[in-house]
Amino acid sequence: MAQPISLTPSSMPRIGTVDARYQSYNVEMLEVTGGRFWKPYKDIARRPATKAGQEGPGGGDTPAGMSADLYQYRPPIDLANPRLRLLAKALGPAYVRISGTWANTTYFSDSDTPPKEPPKGYGGVLTRQEWLGAIAFSNAVDAPIVTSMPIGEGTRGPDGVWTPKQASDWLAFTQAHGGKIAAVEYFNEPTLASMGGAPKGYDAADYGRDFRIFDTFMRKTYPGVKILAPGSVGESTADWGVAHGGYGDMKVLSADALAAYTGDADAFSYHHYGAASQRCAAMGHQTSAEQALSEDWLGRTDQTLAFYRAVRDKYMPGKPFWNTETADAACGGNPWGGTFLDTFRYLDQLGRLARQDVDVVFHNTLVASDYGLLNEDTFAPKPNYWGALLWRRLMGTTVLDSGVPIVEGRHVHAQCLRGVPGGVAILAINNSRTQATTIDLPTAAERYTLSALSLDATSVQLNGQTLALGTADALPALQGQAIGAGKLELAPQSISFFALAQAGNAGCR
Repeated sequence: MAQPISLTPSSMPRIGTVDARYQSYNVEMLEVTGGRFWKPYKDIARRPATKAGQEGPGGGDTPAGMSADLYQYRPPIDLANPRLRLLAKALGPAYVRISGTWANTTYFSDSDTPPKEPPKGYGGVLTRQEWLGAIAFSNAVDAPIVTSMPIGEGTRGPDGVWTPKQASDWLAFTQAHGGKIAAVEYFNEPTLASMGGAPKGYDAADYGRDFRIFDTFMRKTYPGVKILAPGSVGESTADWGVAHGGYGDMKVLSADALAAYTGDADAFSYHHYGAASQRCAAMGHQTSAEQALSEDWLGRTDQTLAFYRAVRDKYMPGKPFWNTETADAACGGNPWGGTFLDTFRYLDQLGRLARQDVDVVFHNTLVASDYGLLNEDTFAPKPNYWGALLWRRLMGTTVLDSGVPIVEGRHVHAQCLRGVPGGVAILAINNSRTQATTIDLPTAAERYTLSALSLDATSVQLNGQTLALGTADALPALQGQAIGAGKLELAPQSISFFALAQAGNAGCR
């Protein structure tokens, strides 16, 4: 067994802070409108290929260059569902990002009789009632909205230049009906612009021209709303980056080229996916369940951020990072995205990014597809939800240096204990599949250990007790186990939070 992890929580230095809504989540615009989203794995093999639009009404066409057989129609999400609201509110305060690829071409209809088909130049329709439902959800669960603008051909004049008319109508309606817009991006994932609905041949100079129009409009009309940019995805110095080499004849608009125009933005936004899911095998850039606990896989979070940090430092020095989308894999997640196996990635990612100038992290998604925190049919919590809830209960906004280098079996993240002056919260992840680790705590603590009967389990245990909703969907108590100071074992393939209320850390007072 390796040397015990020795901690000195009383003197861990403060190295930064995160937003009070650091842990946030996405609800895809396509979920709000209804439409064709990533097809469940159980249906991919046994259903024939279909053309876009064959599986039901609703907005959201197949993105350019993507096979229609990857998608399946879903009706609009019930954002008034009591279970959904209860579970989302328990993660608050948070932000809810209502965006995604389909938001780029969604038309807002402020009418009692919305069009049955989207107007020319759009791919979907957001009705007044659907958006009122999104506003009501946002307000009910303490999650102000983050979003992006429609940028498709329908938003453009005869000269191809973006106009703010559609965005203006939509944002004015939101404000008039009590909606809270916290931050906006101009374009969701301009990296592959034509896949995202931009005109054919759209380049970085076009983006820069349009961004300036957008920036001027927002600063004048909604000065209290943060502007995020550029919202790039999939770039890295390694060939696992999902945008590496482009896709088909769609070339990458690099973050470097885009950010040359976004210096006035309030934060540098980017997306991170360490791979494309098995669903999108034709894109390449795959991973496997066998790699999901490896240092290479978990470290990709840092590699993506390092790539975008160089761009940020060049064009937007000093601006904070917002990771506005992340999950286990692009294209709806891998089959193990809803199992305990992915909880290691989820929590380790939150810990890594908190200590590296990232103010907010949006998990994609709250509900939809394999990477959702909740089951999309029943809204029941998946293992990642329970990890998210423990993070919310224990990890505060002041980030500390644990003093422990990240190596296999010893991923230790530290932040001030939420709501306890002087207290420290420790997240200790043993990602080794075989080797136990020992941690030496100098003071008494409450221990919260997540484990499962197997890594592919869809349920998770806290200190040996299976977590589940109770009567009337009541959340379990999430009680910690009182432990004294001394050496404790961290079993292989386990995740433990420690709440050290008596740590006496001066940076946490």
